[in-house]
Amino acid sequence: MLAVYLLLSAVIIGLDQWFKFWIVGNFNLGDVQQVIPNVLSLTYIHNTGGAFSLLEGQRVFFIIITVVAVAAGIYYLAKHLQESKWLTIGISLFLAGAVGNFIDRLRLGYVVDMFQLDFINFPIFNIADMALVVGVAMIFIYILLDEREKKHGK
Repeated sequence: MLAVYLLLSAVIIGLDQWFKFWIVGNFNLGDVQQVIPNVLSLTYIHNTGGAFSLLEGQRVFFIIITVVAVAAGIYYLAKHLQESKWLTIGISLFLAGAVGNFIDRLRLGYVVDMFQLDFINFPIFNIADMALVVGVAMIFIYILLDEREKKHGK
């Protein structure tokens, strides 16, 4: 069963890396191409920080944190395989996002970002970032549901 969740992570990592490779091969740094006018553009940038470009230039810090987080995620996933799908899929998405950006940091020294929301002032992001956010949200939902069950004595 663990293999199914790790395969999900691997597929998302592959999609993330393929799309980043495509962006780098077809766009110059800073190029913008509208996909859906006033909604979504592809904008090729380099991000040397974390979410919202926090801690820019702290590559070693991000590498260490990612190794620890991925090891903990794999351990927790293996230990809780029979838990809620909210938790197991959430951890799989979290792992995919963390590893997708980790590969960029190791290989390039920065993360390739490309999705820009044109209708709101929001940082440019990538598939790995989306997997991280959705994964953490699913883990949070699991925690809320689990606490609710405990409160009601189930």
